[in-house]
Amino acid sequence: MRADIKNIVRHFRVPGELVGFSECKTGHINSTFFVTFRTAGAETKYVLQKINTYVFKDPERLMSNIVGVTEYLRRVIEKEGGDPERGTLRFIPCDDGQHFCRDSNGGCWRMYKLIDDVLTYQLAESTELFREVGFAFGDFQRKLAGYDTSTLHETIPDFHNTKKRYSTFERVVTECTSERRIIAAAEIDFIRERRDKCSYIVDEIAAGRLPVRVTHNDTKLNNILIDKTTGRAVCIIDLDTVMPGSALYDFGDSIRFGASSALEDEADLDKVYFRADMYEAFAEGFIKGAGGALTEREISLLPMGAYIITLETGMRFLTDYLEGDVYFRTEYEGHNLTRARNQLKLVYDFETRFDEFRSITEEFM
Repeated sequence: MRADIKNIVRHFRVPGELVGFSECKTGHINSTFFVTFRTAGAETKYVLQKINTYVFKDPERLMSNIVGVTEYLRRVIEKEGGDPERGTLRFIPCDDGQHFCRDSNGGCWRMYKLIDDVLTYQLAESTELFREVGFAFGDFQRKLAGYDTSTLHETIPDFHNTKKRYSTFERVVTECTSERRIIAAAEIDFIRERRDKCSYIVDEIAAGRLPVRVTHNDTKLNNILIDKTTGRAVCIIDLDTVMPGSALYDFGDSIRFGASSALEDEADLDKVYFRADMYEAFAEGFIKGAGGALTEREISLLPMGAYIITLETGMRFLTDYLEGDVYFRTEYEGHNLTRARNQLKLVYDFETRFDEFRSITEEFM
């Protein structure tokens, strides 16, 4: 057993003896391990993660957000008669009371209790599943509607500020001296032609036409746990990007990932398009799950959220490709360019069918 894992887990207030661990290979950002402790013959499993401090530069503020939101959710779930041990993550404190520790090299680690008997999906297998996912993310908005967003930190400043993302993109294009700029010329032009769309949501927020809410900001399908037996959504995970934002961000990211006909690194673009049935299922679930917490304007602009967040994601993948793949974990040369092309194909598809998706959304207003 790796000595560093054994040393790290000693910092956390976990009863019993560490008897095993395995590495989780999925995820773009953090390093994740499943660890097992035995107490009086019974085994309990936890998730141990090394926080990527290149991405999350202030782990104290990061964990302040996560612990604040999960404890708030725990109180709401208890009040509504639910099970907080399955309905939200429970992070384990360290001996010093903090919810993260540092190893001998300065690396930052955290631990939370594993929720068992659940599944995660990389691709929505049915409209029923995606409707359930939509309901869960809408319910996340409902449960947190009373949370004081002024207490939250921006763990990644301007994470969904698409206007600033575009400025960063232009700077990287200008500074890029590698062959990658030539290879990606068509994708660069595609994004530049849509520059005026990038400021839409941030301008709406600044003008007070969209409220600031607690948002997850990374609402991919695989960030929600589904009960193996019932098929019902259990818990929303991967809370690193919980920050103040717009409900359009959460809706948009779910749609661009879950309503796509293919995974985000599918290279055959003929296979990549938005599925109207999946869009409809998620929109219905999200709006019903929000239970009246969303304003009419928010609901009417949900299609714009899907469009802009898809554009933003394609731009982020392309920016990382041009910078040399420093943010997203890649599996092969050009992986981020493949992802960018995939997302930009979705952008084009959404543009040609925008009225269709707007009409679908209006059915649930």
